[in-house]
Amino acid sequence: MKTRPTTQLVPHTVDGKTRMIPINVDAPAPPRDWDHLVLNGVTGIAAVVLTASVVWSTASIGDLLGRAVIEPAAYGAAVVFDLAWIACMAVEWLARHDEERAALPRRAGNIALAVAMLAIGAHGKVSGFWEVGIVGALVSGLAKGLWTVVLRHQTPPLDERTRAWIQGELADAGASLALIPVRRQLQRAQAQVDAERAALGQGTDCGSADPDRPDESADDPDADVRAIRPGVVNTKDAVRIAWDSGIREDEVAVRYVAHVTGKAPSPDTVARYMRLLRKVAG
Repeated sequence: MKTRPTTQLVPHTVDGKTRMIPINVDAPAPPRDWDHLVLNGVTGIAAVVLTASVVWSTASIGDLLGRAVIEPAAYGAAVVFDLAWIACMAVEWLARHDEERAALPRRAGNIALAVAMLAIGAHGKVSGFWEVGIVGALVSGLAKGLWTVVLRHQTPPLDERTRAWIQGELADAGASLALIPVRRQLQRAQAQVDAERAALGQGTDCGSADPDRPDESADDPDADVRAIRPGVVNTKDAVRIAWDSGIREDEVAVRYVAHVTGKAPSPDTVARYMRLLRKVAG
């Protein structure tokens, strides 16, 4: 039986204290996974074929376009033909668990491949070697076909119920991600309202936060009901929100940060953040 050196943790006690220490032992070696080796070999062959396809199509289409434009622009545009269907094939692989989402990149990849093959065939016709154009176009078709076989082989088969379950999980995760920018937008909108109230409260002569209640002080924490709960944002975030809302005076920013965070900030800290924002704004 074949063995291989490995490390195991074993208990070792010294002076009544036990620790797990590593020791070197010979463990039985697992049998060689020929299926995995063959799959790696096929993937390597597909990568070589794909590289050859990109080189050939770029040279062929670049020479075709070079008859009308300068060579750097011609070859730069030529590489797009193969990169387009390669990118679509990659997106199709990423959406392999959702057949509906994978259908669009699959169709787009086939269209991009057909366009690239037509361009290669056109180069052969223009050059006077239509046979070379046909064979060269088949190189791109074989490359995409080989990669399609490899990727389909690595895609695990799923029944309809499992696919539906996965789509439901992805939908829940997508809804959570979609709510993030929505919450940020709502927070920015509410922050603008709060900043406007703070600015108006700073500029009033009567010192009242509510004209219907002139006996209340503007410094009363209950003077305004704010949607942003104290403690939700820190001083730096509150200064950024105040800046985005149009506040440029340090004193007004200090007042706004105190309302939003629920505690009086350091005026020096607020002033430092404001200076950084002014420097960035130029």
